[in-house]
Amino acid sequence: MTLQFIDIDALSVSNLNVRKYGAKDCADLVASIRAIGLLQPLLVRETDDGFEVIAGQRRLNACRILAEEDGKSDPLPCLIMGERDDAAAIEASLAENIERLPMDEVDQYKAFAKLAKEGRDAEDIAASFGITERMVHQRLALGHLHAPILTAYRKGDIHARDIRSLTMASPKQQKAWWALVKDEDANIPSGQRLKDWLFGGTHIPVANALFDVDASGLVVVSDLFGEDACFADARAFWPLQNEAIAERVDTYRQEGWADIVVMDIGAYFAGWDHCRTDKAQGGKVFITCTHQGEVAVHEGYLTRAEAKRREAASKGEAAPKPELTKPARNYVDLHRHAAVRSDLLAHQGLALRLIAAHMLAGSSLWSVEADPQRAAKPEIAESLAENKGQQAFEAEREAISTLLGLPEAPSILYDWYTGEPRPDIDEVFARLQELPDADVLRVLTCLMAESLSVDNPLTDDLGTLMGTDMRDHWQPDQTFFDLVRDKAVLKAMVGEWVGASAAKEHVTATAKTQRGILISCMCGLRKPGTEDWRPRYMSFPEGSYREGESAKRERDATDHRNAA
Repeated sequence: MTLQFIDIDALSVSNLNVRKYGAKDCADLVASIRAIGLLQPLLVRETDDGFEVIAGQRRLNACRILAEEDGKSDPLPCLIMGERDDAAAIEASLAENIERLPMDEVDQYKAFAKLAKEGRDAEDIAASFGITERMVHQRLALGHLHAPILTAYRKGDIHARDIRSLTMASPKQQKAWWALVKDEDANIPSGQRLKDWLFGGTHIPVANALFDVDASGLVVVSDLFGEDACFADARAFWPLQNEAIAERVDTYRQEGWADIVVMDIGAYFAGWDHCRTDKAQGGKVFITCTHQGEVAVHEGYLTRAEAKRREAASKGEAAPKPELTKPARNYVDLHRHAAVRSDLLAHQGLALRLIAAHMLAGSSLWSVEADPQRAAKPEIAESLAENKGQQAFEAEREAISTLLGLPEAPSILYDWYTGEPRPDIDEVFARLQELPDADVLRVLTCLMAESLSVDNPLTDDLGTLMGTDMRDHWQPDQTFFDLVRDKAVLKAMVGEWVGASAAKEHVTATAKTQRGILISCMCGLRKPGTEDWRPRYMSFPEGSYREGESAKRERDATDHRNAA
């Protein structure tokens, strides 16, 4: 290849360039090239009419935008390829673009499909670009989708989770599902409901099987991404799964466990009602199984009642015959409960400590969980970690754990999914009685904050009541602007932050260009017209850039609160 400087008018985009979508969204490159110039040459091939760009379409478009704005353009540095076949040209374009994701997944599929048509196998394609064969197969799997579904996925109208499920569907099922999507009155199955719709009942993942799936002879349906597989016949699954559970029970008996309790399908193991007990001390094994066939084993537990009886027996205390019958015991308990509950109304300090103890340790009537703060994308989680409010809360949560003498954990509230035993409620209550009211209120405030649901309309109400100013906690970042896709919204933000003149100058610009202007302000490459700007979404009450949307959001929030 040779390096040559070529006039921009002599350059055109090759049909072999694999990037079909997103090439015009190059506002980030416009800002970079304007500031420091074009650093990486375009990869081109000579034609009868000039030169065609094999790799570098976005850089070419960015330079054309600058040429229109400046009224002139210097020749661009280009690496000129020799005469090579089409497969090699596609390979060169893909090798560059695959390192600059997000290149459209469908573009990648079409590029891989072209290479496969040239005789390349998945191993060869993967080796050429330093990726896994699995990724190649995943992209090629998209070719089995109904064409309208593939188009909708490319536009972002279908969740990737549903695409994986649809690759397990027959062509007839795909067309039937797409008909539901097009029907405005239809209820479109999605997520777990889509799997149930495809398989006519409970979706049992192959990963939940305790038996040898290959040797079982059961029919397995797998998505073409290789990420999900389930049994075609759920009824055939259960006899084999139950047999495997029985074998596991026999193994535990041979290992010397006192008892193995197989709970009913769907029954929940209440960790708060059990205590850890070693095998040598008579601990039992509890086995649970969900309706999807997922088996969980809880080794070394006793119910608290049985543990107390055994402790008494170990001290030589014979278990006497109960003084009261069960109905009599129930009678006494109910009347004592009524009396204590009535007197508790006059002891608010004790009530506060009881509330905190129940939130922390739980009971048969209490189940309080921390909001998991699930981020839809890794970059959202990274952005949240930089939020000053998030950092302040985590520091306070750590201080509360130390105050209560709790072990170090990501949450001071019990995590139901770890299976770890809860703290003893009596011990927690005793510790809280030692604390002054101010500390108890501090604990309760932290517990309430941690268990406040992220999608609760009360978040907006609380922020409004407290006068929360997002500028104290949050600053605009790359992730936020990348997630905003509406061109009208981005244009309005440009008008607010940069100025009305900038919005007018770029009134016909793409969403990517508008986003690039905002990012330039964020990075200090462009002087904003308004200091300490925040988008309307980051105000209390939450605003909107669409007429009437704020009023609608308030009505929806009111309806949600009334329903609750």
